[in-house]
Amino acid sequence: MLHHWNMDVRSIVGVLVCLSLGQCASVPEFRGILPNESLPLGPVAEPDLSYCQYILEAPVPPTADQVPWYCICSACSGQKGPKGDKGVRGLPGSPGSPGPRGLTGPLGRPGFTGRPGLKGEKGEVGDKGEIGPIGRPGLKGDRGFKGEKGDPGQSGLVGEPGPKGEDGQCPETCEPLPGPPGEAGLPGPAGPRGLPGLNGEAGPKGLKGDLGVAGVPGIQGVSGQKGDQGPQGLCNCQDGAPGMQGPQGQKGNKGDTGATGPQGPGGATGPKGSQGNTGFTGLPGPCSPTVQSAFSAALTTSFPLPNRPVPFKRVIYNLLQNYNPENGVYIAPVNGTYVFSYNLQVSTRPLKVGLFVNFESVVKTTTPMELNIASQQVVLNLSQGDWVWLQVRDTTTNGAFTSIESSSTFSGFLLYPDRCDDLAPRDFNVPEIIGEFTWGEIEKPTTTPP
Repeated sequence: MLHHWNMDVRSIVGVLVCLSLGQCASVPEFRGILPNESLPLGPVAEPDLSYCQYILEAPVPPTADQVPWYCICSACSGQKGPKGDKGVRGLPGSPGSPGPRGLTGPLGRPGFTGRPGLKGEKGEVGDKGEIGPIGRPGLKGDRGFKGEKGDPGQSGLVGEPGPKGEDGQCPETCEPLPGPPGEAGLPGPAGPRGLPGLNGEAGPKGLKGDLGVAGVPGIQGVSGQKGDQGPQGLCNCQDGAPGMQGPQGQKGNKGDTGATGPQGPGGATGPKGSQGNTGFTGLPGPCSPTVQSAFSAALTTSFPLPNRPVPFKRVIYNLLQNYNPENGVYIAPVNGTYVFSYNLQVSTRPLKVGLFVNFESVVKTTTPMELNIASQQVVLNLSQGDWVWLQVRDTTTNGAFTSIESSSTFSGFLLYPDRCDDLAPRDFNVPEIIGEFTWGEIEKPTTTPP
């Protein structure tokens, strides 16, 4: 039907669009062709014509295939009307749903440590408070313990000589009379420590060790290569007449020792001998790295006796039996570094306890009463045979306490042994525990004023 129309493609598209919208009554090309002024095609939604205005005002018009159908139809429907008023702003839309949570970022590097602040100035000294009222006199306290002997005072200045007395009168006989006996003098200072005793006699010779295992025979050497054959000698001589037998010569010198021949093949392995009896285990040497020694013991009787080792008779652990619970002495099995510690409960009386090595005090602890604990830990370098024990000072300061709910312990162990070339054993003979041992003195520490 449209082949006789003189219309371009753009007009044809506009006609088709107008037919779909029912607005082609005002189009000159369709007047008289359609039977009705409009086609009842039903309600159609109004398109947005703002985009059509943007296309018309573009500096370069688009092609027909890029123009929407409703813009073509609006161009053929009539003249452009005036621009409408700006519409009311619509209500804000509802907020969207939150997005998924992102991954946790990597942990940041730690910050640098700040420098320490400056030391603050010393505050001003406050005013001295008023003296309070004198309180009521308290009850008379119990008699205190006897204090330690004080240091001797400084020698006083020599006084001036007194006036000369009257001349004495000689008795009738002029014989000297014995005067009354003087007062006893103060006891003299303790004498120096005696020299160590002589070395004991050498012990019995140990048992002979087991015979060592026979060595494996060596590998047979490789045979040498055969030498090349020498050249054949020339012989142009003839046998002469036999000569006369000469005299017997002198005995020659002894020849040099010949080279040792190659080792012969190994003989067959002999039958295995019967196993010998196990020998006695020898004592550990002064520096045996395989020795391990440790002990821990608890006190069984409160308030131990002074001037002798304190026996901790309840053995908790005693490896190699180097600790004697009967006398409370630990004997070092080898040269090495040892660690000792003690924790003693104190009750009803003060405690002064010290750790001794071969009659010399190493550390001491003084603890008042009222349920305290006396404790120390010390590292020592000992030689084989050294003795270590605990000792209290006297009967008034032996407050070591033990009960069902409170324990007092003494412990020690070998940290590591010495090598044989590090330290030689001491020449020291420990006597039996007979009599009393002195408390001894430790070098007085130096104190610096604040």
